[in-house]
Amino acid sequence: MRKFILKVLLSVGVFFWAGFAVAAESPQELVISTAEKTIAKIKSQKELIKKNPEHLSALVNEYVVPRFDFERSARWVLGKYWRKATAAQRTQFVAEFRNLLVRTYATSLSEYSDQKINYLPFRDKADAEEVTVRSEVEQAGGFPIPINYRLHKKKGEWKVYDVVIDDISLVANYRTSFGREIRKTSIGDLIKRLAARNAESKS
Repeated sequence: MRKFILKVLLSVGVFFWAGFAVAAESPQELVISTAEKTIAKIKSQKELIKKNPEHLSALVNEYVVPRFDFERSARWVLGKYWRKATAAQRTQFVAEFRNLLVRTYATSLSEYSDQKINYLPFRDKADAEEVTVRSEVEQAGGFPIPINYRLHKKKGEWKVYDVVIDDISLVANYRTSFGREIRKTSIGDLIKRLAARNAESKS
């Protein structure tokens, strides 16, 4: 069940992250407009994606990578180990963590079906630096799945740093598993394993 929830989180969450841009719109308006545009793009390129699955990764790299604050997410994921890491290790971890997410998003997108997304009332302060956009994804024959998007302002631009579904945080999930790996070995070994997994996925 946990893997299913995370799969839904990633497949739906990527619609919001993709194509996120600076605008006068509220965060929720950006969520809605981006979701609609990205879903339409996936549908229009379905045949191309079917012939060349790598095209999904290209779409993720084009739209997601520039819109997501990977460094903030990476800092949170590593927690106290971020402070213990060297500057080189931090840079390497952010790069490999980004590659892991890109690979995971692409895989999740390939399994996307037409779930309906309902957006809940959004309230924020004009000077807010962090906000949460709430939504629910309808499931056939079941209760809707709540998904919350956490954003913060970075140099005047809204960036996504976490997504929470049914109280399961994407970054918290990785924080637990990565922390376990680091305690058993080291930060350097974790980075090597991530790099190996990412390289293997390309072969």
